[in-house]
Amino acid sequence: MLCGRAVRLEPLALEHVDALWAVAQAPELWELTSSSVRSRDEMRAYVEEALAAAERGSALPFVTRLASSGTLIGSTRFANFEAAHARVEIGWTWITPAHQRTAANAEAKLLMLRQAFEVWGLNRVELKTDVLNQRSQRAMERLGLVREGVLRRHMITSSGRVRDTLYFSAIREEWPGLSAHISALVEASLARAGR
Repeated sequence: MLCGRAVRLEPLALEHVDALWAVAQAPELWELTSSSVRSRDEMRAYVEEALAAAERGSALPFVTRLASSGTLIGSTRFANFEAAHARVEIGWTWITPAHQRTAANAEAKLLMLRQAFEVWGLNRVELKTDVLNQRSQRAMERLGLVREGVLRRHMITSSGRVRDTLYFSAIREEWPGLSAHISALVEASLARAGR
């Protein structure tokens, strides 16, 4: 479990399916993602896929909860871990619309980046998004992540659309400044919220 002032990230389990489905029904959450969740059954399949990846050792999925109330607001995960290259991906992140542009996403990324660089000692963390997903791109830029480039015709989404994927990253040498920057964003957001 990764705990902060705004959120805590708890290991994903099958018991979370109903609570995740309850907060994942806004269609805009799935418009520009590689997978789509339109029903409770699809949420169960989404969770089962994440847990299967965890069982294989290629992912570490979480639910995202508000630290203050324990309310479940979304999900995220580490994936595509490459021990030989000391890198991991942060992705499959979604937060219910009511909690977007709050401290929730910034602090979740801060906790995960801290885990990757300070606990696991990795060299690189990568994040990716659909080239059409302007909201996600703005969020990554606001966090101070480096825009690297586009992989053309990189993925086929669940709708069958061929997607170009934009990569962002953070590397170990950037972590001290990035940590300070994201921490300041979280503090400012919490101050605005009166916490």
